[in-house]
Amino acid sequence: MNEFRLDRRSFLAAASAGVAAVAGCAEPRADSSIEGDSSFDNRGNLADGSAFTDLYNEIIESVTQVRAFGVENPSTGERGRGQGSGFLYDEDHVVTNHHVVAGAEAADLQYVTGDWAGTTLVGSDYHSDLAVLEVDYVPDSATPLSLTDDRPVVGQQVAAVGNPYGLEGSMSAGIVSGVDRTLDVPQRQFSFPNVVQTDAAVNPGNSGGPLVNLDGEVVGVVNSGGGDNIGFAISAALTERVVPSLLADGSYDHSYMGVGLRSVDRLVAEENDLDEASGVLVTDVVDGSAADGVLEPASGTVERRGEAIPVGGDVIRAFDGTPIPDRHALSTYLALETSPGEALDVRFRRNGRTETTQLTLDARPDPPSA
Repeated sequence: MNEFRLDRRSFLAAASAGVAAVAGCAEPRADSSIEGDSSFDNRGNLADGSAFTDLYNEIIESVTQVRAFGVENPSTGERGRGQGSGFLYDEDHVVTNHHVVAGAEAADLQYVTGDWAGTTLVGSDYHSDLAVLEVDYVPDSATPLSLTDDRPVVGQQVAAVGNPYGLEGSMSAGIVSGVDRTLDVPQRQFSFPNVVQTDAAVNPGNSGGPLVNLDGEVVGVVNSGGGDNIGFAISAALTERVVPSLLADGSYDHSYMGVGLRSVDRLVAEENDLDEASGVLVTDVVDGSAADGVLEPASGTVERRGEAIPVGGDVIRAFDGTPIPDRHALSTYLALETSPGEALDVRFRRNGRTETTQLTLDARPDPPSA
């Protein structure tokens, strides 16, 4: 375990120091301490609200603010305080984003009741952007949030709960606006698989907080905002695979083929004489990886409408009989249905012929300075 703690005096001193914003985390705009504030208690002469009001009252005390101390501001290189959100996963563990606590010297939580707690980092996974913190204290009123067993569907009503810009106990409502997204991380040349897209407002400081359905179940762990009216969350399905491993071992191994990929669209299909615009073309193969010597990469490119179209590579069509129509389906299948060391029957198209071969998956290597 990687332990980071602050006593109350150190906590207050750090809270008054300079604050650094990190990717997906917020710089608080005001003192976010709410000790003695009863605003979370919906009593008195209040409006009737809605189903979202009931949802808010049901789960808000299980959602925390995460304050990470000693994190580096990527813009300035200076160290200060970053901020995000988290939620109670079981009786003494909170789930948040890896990027909220990555590189932190210490992290503390504050509940909407005003109570705060120190933490110990149990495990963190760069490739799913998930982390688990063991907490020193949980209020009696806070109960763990359940991960949904149902796959989200477009149009489903959801709410993002967290602390955007340090504004504690905030909720934004919307719908699931996309599923099975693959969220690229260009600097690291990998992607987050099986991402849930939402139009619920997601801002810096929401990172690590829950995206919940109207039953109060976690649909995803908010990861980032992509622009106006679009946000992303690591799916409950992937969280369900990763978090137990973080609790048990402090880490999680993701399946890895070692290939570059491109979905087969109409232009790729035409330039490669394919019978349909479906499947995933292998653009390159990493030396020494699981795919090395098993799959063949594209031999070159041709220009079409000002775009470089890969030609000559294998086109993956199925894994163990499951159709793979595009790279989103491929990344979701690997993330949710496989583990390193498993052997897959890969059906692919090569030189006009359909072939099947076996490929044994590796574990994804950690990137430098993850």
